[in-house]
Amino acid sequence: MTNYSNQNNLLGWLSFIIATTVYTLTLEPTASFWDCGEFIAAAYKMQVVHQPGAPLFLIIMNLFTNLAMGDVSMIAFWANFCSAVCSGLTILFLFWTISALSRKILVGINGEPTNTQSIAIFGSAMIGALAYTFSDTFWFSAVEAEVYAMSSLCTAIVFWAILKWDRVADEPGANRWLVFIAYVMGLSIGVHLLNLLAIPAIVFVYYFRKYEVSRIGVIKAAAIGILILGFVQYGVIPGVVSIAAKFDLLFVNTFGLPFGSGVLVWALLVIGGIIAGLLYTVKHQKVIANTALVCLTFILIGYGSYAMIVLRAKADPNLNNSHPDNVFALLSYLNREQYGDTPLFHGQNYKAKVVDEKVEGNVYRKGAKKYEIAGVKRKPIYDPKESTLFPRMHSNQADHVNFYQSWANIPAGKSPTFADNLGFFFTYQVGHMYFRYFMWNFAGRQNDVQGHGSSVEGNWISGIKPIDALRLGKQNELPKSITQNKANNQFYLLPLILGLIGAIYHFKRKPTDAWIVSLLIFFTGVAIIVYLNQSPFQPRERDYAFAGSFYAFAIWIGIGVLAIYEWLNKKINAKQAAIAATAISLIVPTLMAVEGWDDHDRSNRYITRDIAINYLESCEPNAILFTMGDNDTYPLWYVQEVEGIRTDVRVVNLSLLGTDWYNLRQQKMMNDSEPVPTSYTQDKYVAGVRDYVPFFDRQLAGSVELKDVMDFIGSDSRAAQLQTQGGEFVNYLPTKNLKLTVDKEKVLANGTVKQTDADKIVSELNWTFPKNGLFKNDLMFYNIIAANNWERPIYLAITVPNSAYLGLEKYFRNDGFAYRLVPYQSGEMEPGTEGSVDLDILYDNMINKFTWGNINGANGKVYIDPETNRMINVIRNQFYQLAKAAADAGKMDTVAIVLDKMRAEIPNTQNSINFTIRKFQMAELYYKANKLERGNDMITETADYIVDELNYFNSIGVQRQRMFMEDIQLGFSILQELVRITERYEQKELNEKLNAQLKVVQAKFGVQ
Repeated sequence: MTNYSNQNNLLGWLSFIIATTVYTLTLEPTASFWDCGEFIAAAYKMQVVHQPGAPLFLIIMNLFTNLAMGDVSMIAFWANFCSAVCSGLTILFLFWTISALSRKILVGINGEPTNTQSIAIFGSAMIGALAYTFSDTFWFSAVEAEVYAMSSLCTAIVFWAILKWDRVADEPGANRWLVFIAYVMGLSIGVHLLNLLAIPAIVFVYYFRKYEVSRIGVIKAAAIGILILGFVQYGVIPGVVSIAAKFDLLFVNTFGLPFGSGVLVWALLVIGGIIAGLLYTVKHQKVIANTALVCLTFILIGYGSYAMIVLRAKADPNLNNSHPDNVFALLSYLNREQYGDTPLFHGQNYKAKVVDEKVEGNVYRKGAKKYEIAGVKRKPIYDPKESTLFPRMHSNQADHVNFYQSWANIPAGKSPTFADNLGFFFTYQVGHMYFRYFMWNFAGRQNDVQGHGSSVEGNWISGIKPIDALRLGKQNELPKSITQNKANNQFYLLPLILGLIGAIYHFKRKPTDAWIVSLLIFFTGVAIIVYLNQSPFQPRERDYAFAGSFYAFAIWIGIGVLAIYEWLNKKINAKQAAIAATAISLIVPTLMAVEGWDDHDRSNRYITRDIAINYLESCEPNAILFTMGDNDTYPLWYVQEVEGIRTDVRVVNLSLLGTDWYNLRQQKMMNDSEPVPTSYTQDKYVAGVRDYVPFFDRQLAGSVELKDVMDFIGSDSRAAQLQTQGGEFVNYLPTKNLKLTVDKEKVLANGTVKQTDADKIVSELNWTFPKNGLFKNDLMFYNIIAANNWERPIYLAITVPNSAYLGLEKYFRNDGFAYRLVPYQSGEMEPGTEGSVDLDILYDNMINKFTWGNINGANGKVYIDPETNRMINVIRNQFYQLAKAAADAGKMDTVAIVLDKMRAEIPNTQNSINFTIRKFQMAELYYKANKLERGNDMITETADYIVDELNYFNSIGVQRQRMFMEDIQLGFSILQELVRITERYEQKELNEKLNAQLKVVQAKFGVQ
């Protein structure tokens, strides 16, 4: 091994150590929001995560969780550390990739660089690697237990490996690198499919190395690359399982053989076919065909990690998403069928109506002895007059339609044209949902608020005010909500400029290699946009999907160092030029590190875990807690499955309750939790049965007992069914007026109601079902409540949306992070609140039981991300509810204790004028409790924030103000209310200050 190779390896590993150390110092010590709670719980106990699964990721992460040595509080740390290591290794391979490309530029593919050239090469590799180390998107994924860090590692390995092949392509045995690439890609399927998008770039490396470049050759190479990508993504991944399903259906249903027999036969045929093909290609010296077959074999071997999913599903662990224990369930799992289809190259626009439907085959489920038909696959056929090429505005969801029309200036009632769709693609899908993210990483970021097009939310910035002002309005009067946001990162375009210099230089010196990097950027960036065809209002920012594209651009940042080196070499000696180029370029990753550290540092933050515990601690023993979304549920799964906290509480996700496999799992023990009560046997809720129960008014008098309605809907008698126009008999809901009888003695005996509240108990709960039909999750929610019959405590998480209450909200009691269903009414509640308050219970939970994840610790250094900010507003609201209940009860000392606790534990974040309403309401409670100085402090904080925001809105001009009129009007209303409150409580000095502030901002806006 040459001295250059030794140095290259050593410095590569040094970059790994630097990156891994950075990520370890900034990683979150426990589970975070999004999917991390589910992934950590699943990896620890080898369970089955949501579709389409990540078996290899879970297997590897399981190894890391074992480093906790039985300390359950450290399992999340080691799971997150797995991402840190994978990210560090990604930086290692990026270093080697940049050094390989830089070496080709300076000395050719096999040339040996001089010591001076080595300095320039290593400088370029280190700068590029460090720039990506501190890039916004990659750093975010590097410090949490998500698939994207490991997926990036797979991409880094295969791109590095094709360059290794490139160097030895003419030597015997070079194709072993192609086989290695195929194996890594097969393995990567068990992590994430993003890695496959490197295939076209790999094909071009092969083409440029093996063939004379021509226009027709480039076209053929592009076609072959796309065909290989399509073959793996649509042929190998679902295709192998799809054919296996057909074999199993034949062997089980027709031949009467056991489940899996057809799969075994199909596997033997595949293995036999590959062996025969390999023997034939060896015998006839078909080198390319042989290599292709070997590569396919290794892709299938890597893909074999999905056997873990089936094996663990058969073991029926607590987390067993989709229960893919048979080939049909696995196929549905892989195809992510529950997410539906999105039109790509031709389809409907948002105005299109369904005019017909096409039956595309049967849906099968595993029965007792054979596969049973659960229904048919129906594909809607839309009005062809409202269909178009390249449909980008396809969603007919009301808020999406409004967004399309607003974004593209389409009049209401008018259909979007092809030009409108194309414009939306370039301006929103590419511009807003890709280029914006790209610029976050290499230009700068405004803040971490999710952006939907306004000038104050999640935009890219440069930090160069005249440039930013062209897009976002005046930058001299920015409010503190932007300038003090930790994600306000200003790179002054330096990473972008260095990368563009590198790109131009690369195209000039090695155009074929530059085109390969360009292809990697395109297919891991814009091509994803085309494929995803994203609708507006995504649940979160989606920048993590494009990390591979940002990885490729970091290569050019590194190569930019070479451009500077060659320019300096004309003015000073070569060695000085190499050192100076590296030193000058070091400004870029240093600036990125300094600006990005505070909004990527999640150390000492435990808020997600503690909030999850608070949800569970809101519940009495053996409770049933209904949740809705991922963020409500995954952290709870984590604390129960990993840390073993409150495993007596049964967490029931209302979204998943619409599936048969999830309902079946609820009928079994889970940790210390008893099965969920239900009156339905499995045949009542299997897939295809009672998926939707329509309402048909039978004009029944009064309210009908919920249990009787459930029995009626669960009946298979024709007398309890309606016949559809298609001749099918379906169950239906005969009335919307429902009741649930209360056994007063039972609810007092089991503690549902305290003895002191006995006089509040009603004989029955009466409510009206608010929809025109029951989806299966609605049906099973009602069924559980009816079957429970007041035996176990029933709660709904406070973050469950109102639409899921199904009319029961007037019988809720606010116990902290959950509403308990109680047999008495809550009475009149102010807007934005639900449920009555039991002062003793809520006080004990909020003040004594709950913990707050160190969120206000370390002198404000703990990073508060947008999801945490959302939860802070929820927490504030709960403290307010408690303080108000205490005030209503005349317990003013308690009011002060509650509000002081909130100020001590919860940071004073401000991210919306709307959320300041609770602040001034709590300030007034301080006044009532005769804590005037503290009330003044909160009033002042609120007023200063609103004035700051209004001054900014005034500075951006009338045209831009239109987008913020609701905020502006609300700001004035709150300021006026603050004046009235301070006058009412005789705070003369503060009142005069507020009056003066109000008059100043009114004058700026021309308000009398």
